[in-house]
Amino acid sequence: MWEFMLATRKKDIAKFVYQTVKAETKELGTVVTCYEEFGNFYIILACPLIEKVRFSRLLESCIIKAISNFYKEQYLERHLILPMHEKISLTAFKRALINFDKETDFYIISKNLQLEKTLYLDSFYEFRLSALRNKWDELITLANDNSEYLIGEEPFFDLLKFLIDNLEICENEISVFENEKGYEIKLPENEISCKNLTKEGLVSTLIELSPKKINMFCDKEDPTVNFLSKIFEKRINVSYIKNIEKVDKFGV
Repeated sequence: MWEFMLATRKKDIAKFVYQTVKAETKELGTVVTCYEEFGNFYIILACPLIEKVRFSRLLESCIIKAISNFYKEQYLERHLILPMHEKISLTAFKRALINFDKETDFYIISKNLQLEKTLYLDSFYEFRLSALRNKWDELITLANDNSEYLIGEEPFFDLLKFLIDNLEICENEISVFENEKGYEIKLPENEISCKNLTKEGLVSTLIELSPKKINMFCDKEDPTVNFLSKIFEKRINVSYIKNIEKVDKFGV
């Protein structure tokens, strides 16, 4: 068996890594456990030697996503000066900044990441990824230097749409359904990706998925629909229906 341990003081990152790796490596005959001790979260992983290469690639991908999402979000929240806008607008702006040029983020992290026996994730981030934070600083400086300009709604949305239009397309086509519990996202294979999303959660997830086409089904026009139509423009197709359950009749 090949064994590996990852340690972090951040509960949300530990939960993400644990749940993601456990779900994605189940078929490889892996063992994944997690425990907390003295404020640290430890994830213990093991797999048959024959599956080490595949397992390592999945683990590396998970760690890279954790750093480029969780650490970047925390870094932006500490240093970014945001103009006053509606909550949903600021949520979209921060999520777009987190995902902007993520390919380069991935490259910098992967170039420095080596999986041996143990990885102290917080220390790795602090001491090995200064180049990554310098790159984020450039983006933050650009936004902060133009914060007064971004007070205006039109320039703010111009920048937001620019960021979204320049994100890498991660999904070809997805469908969004509104129901009494919020919003549900389905992938082309009719697989439910997310459900019971709030309007802010829906906006964040759509920007994260960065689909080429969005089919949205809802009861009526509302501020959330108008906002999504504004930032995704030609990429979103909205259908208004009285009963979401009748959507199947449209052949979606």
